[in-house]
Amino acid sequence: MRKIIVLSMITLDGVMQAPGAPKEDRSGGFKYGGWMAPHEDEVYDKAVAEELKPAEYLLGRKTFEIWEDYWPKHAANWPGINEGMKFVLSKTRKKSDWKNSQFLKNVSDIKKLKKSQGPDIQVWGSSKVVQLLLRHDLVDELRLKIHPLTLGKGKKLFDGGAIPAAFMLVDSAVTPAGVILVNYTRAGKVKIGTAGS
Repeated sequence: MRKIIVLSMITLDGVMQAPGAPKEDRSGGFKYGGWMAPHEDEVYDKAVAEELKPAEYLLGRKTFEIWEDYWPKHAANWPGINEGMKFVLSKTRKKSDWKNSQFLKNVSDIKKLKKSQGPDIQVWGSSKVVQLLLRHDLVDELRLKIHPLTLGKGKKLFDGGAIPAAFMLVDSAVTPAGVILVNYTRAGKVKIGTAGS
């Protein structure tokens, strides 16, 4: 069975929208795009480079369309992105000219994908997909880059009803710019009412 790994750049208040560029995702009137840039440094860049190794991806339609427009022309910045399989959850899209793209319709399709043979699956951006995965207990790992700022508005990682779930910290670091890099793996159900007993 494959693991589903959520990789997310977030603010202290959980905003994950448009970290990379001012015009990356302006939906909902979001005007803070590119908020990640002031926090990049050598430690941060090394962590990101590790995550850019060839993989397979599960994406929401909006993230896919941003990628589909950008990455085929900029693959030198992410070797392997065009060759990696992109699984896209969409109710409206059924095909793409971007090679190695396959469209999924619902949670059942994601569950079948997770049970199939192949490499682990990375989820980048795709806030609605992440929330859906959290609601259905399909996230095996969270790899978060928590940036030292708040934005107040924007798409958030934990909107939409994540189920109670326990995660175990497996790796952590703090960059010179103050970004907290944490990797959590799923550790089972939340044990409630055990503190102090």
